[in-house]
Amino acid sequence: MTNKEYANMLLPGIDKTVEDYEKMYPIRDLKENAIVTRFAPSPTGFVHMGGLFAAFISRKMAKQTDGVFFLRIEDTDKKREVEHGIEGIITDLKNFQINIDEGVISQSSQMGNYGPYIQSERKDVYQAFAKYLIENDLAYPCFCTEEELEEIRKKQESQKERLGYYGKYAKYRNITKEEAKEKIDNGEKYIIRLKSPGNFEDKFKFKDLVKGVIELPVNDLDIVIIKSDGLPTYHFAHLVDDHLMHTTHVIRGDEWLSSVPIHTQLFSIFGFKAPKYAHIAPLMKDTENGRRKLSKRKDPEAAVSYYTELGIPVEAVLLYLCTVANSNFEGWYDQNKDKTLDDFKLEFSKISSSGSLFDVSKLLNISKNYISRLTKDEVYNLALEYTKNYDKEMYDLLVKYESYSKSVFNIERVQKKPRKDLSMMSEIKKLNWYMYDELYYTYDKKYIYPITDKKEIETILNTYINEFYIIDSKDEWFNKMKDLSEKLGYAREVKEFKEMPASFKGHVGDISMVLRVALTSLNETPDLYEIMNLMGKERILKRFEDAIKNL
Repeated sequence: MTNKEYANMLLPGIDKTVEDYEKMYPIRDLKENAIVTRFAPSPTGFVHMGGLFAAFISRKMAKQTDGVFFLRIEDTDKKREVEHGIEGIITDLKNFQINIDEGVISQSSQMGNYGPYIQSERKDVYQAFAKYLIENDLAYPCFCTEEELEEIRKKQESQKERLGYYGKYAKYRNITKEEAKEKIDNGEKYIIRLKSPGNFEDKFKFKDLVKGVIELPVNDLDIVIIKSDGLPTYHFAHLVDDHLMHTTHVIRGDEWLSSVPIHTQLFSIFGFKAPKYAHIAPLMKDTENGRRKLSKRKDPEAAVSYYTELGIPVEAVLLYLCTVANSNFEGWYDQNKDKTLDDFKLEFSKISSSGSLFDVSKLLNISKNYISRLTKDEVYNLALEYTKNYDKEMYDLLVKYESYSKSVFNIERVQKKPRKDLSMMSEIKKLNWYMYDELYYTYDKKYIYPITDKKEIETILNTYINEFYIIDSKDEWFNKMKDLSEKLGYAREVKEFKEMPASFKGHVGDISMVLRVALTSLNETPDLYEIMNLMGKERILKRFEDAIKNL
């Protein structure tokens, strides 16, 4: 039996060859330094922040070099696949503006000339490459049962040897074609393993774009390349897909660093040029017990849906990820307020090789700064989109009072130092409820005044609304506040009160606070003049009357 006949027996029905597929997937017509990379998740659950981080870097690197970023679904492990897993991945990427140039766009649709981009649809491609290895005596069938593999593992453990299928433990490495045929005829199941030409005692060096030069042992494991269901393992699919799709850079978590010897060996066996590797350290979290990896199971902020549900703007999350990726981004962004994320050049050499702290507090601070730079219309649109899905009551008010709501969001916005109290859209109602009568008169309120004399509070409110109410300009309004203070025995200036406290009941700040509390029931709000200007005299009077009833 020739090697070709042997390969046909082990993997029947495969007509195309490696050469055929290389013709089907020609070299991409891109400029010299263009990066072609991908996000290649398994449909086993939600996209977590570590995955989004890798996808963000991959997309950014491809875009800034006029390259290609594609989405490939690695679904060869059917046991771990979850229902609607692919749709979930696509939705998460879209929600965070990680737009693809090629790849999977829905469960049933793909775009691009290098597909299919779902691995389970590429079974014949992988088997053609596996046949090439069998024909060149670089792969063989393995008939080991689970019990036999367990026996090998126990023996290795007892003798304190490396675990794995290699050397003397590679039981079927030298099986003859005739022996293999007999077992197949007897109905025994088999997988295809690589016949590794490596020696574990040898070392090889490679340059990781993030971690620098690394030395690792050469691979000598006879890894599984085709499973019993005919689908490839991750390692083998990685070789085939990244070669045919002409991936230039593989950007992935550093848990895959130990796989580099296997992957580079596979590329070498075929005579293919291996892609460049950039292994990203995991995102870390500070806890009471020290720093640890951000956990999908323990940390709600690990799920990208967490940020959608809070209403943190997508742009703010991306700005934060860029800050985590390159430490010089934050300074660049502060100095280039007229620039966008696309204008910043991300560099592999500036990505942390030891793990970056994922700080939600810092993310929220970046979000506050981002929102403070937006126009009232942009804030309104974000608020409308969020409340439509998460707060129907607030959504209805925003729709009903569109112009008014925009004015509310514009308070202290168009100035040298805009207000920075809003960090997420889920805070819209919390920070603005008192501006809407429908909410104000149904909420339980606590009025905490700087003055304890109820009669005095009532006098201040009535005197202001009857004699000193004016909204023409902020300067005129504040002068009226001083006039009101003087008439009622309060200092026109805080400084004046501090110099002669015995001469006054208080100062203009106390008068302002009484008005603020009566109007909003709160001690801290944005600019009081702007609030009053928006509400108008009739609403202010009604609020004062309500406040007096509650004294």
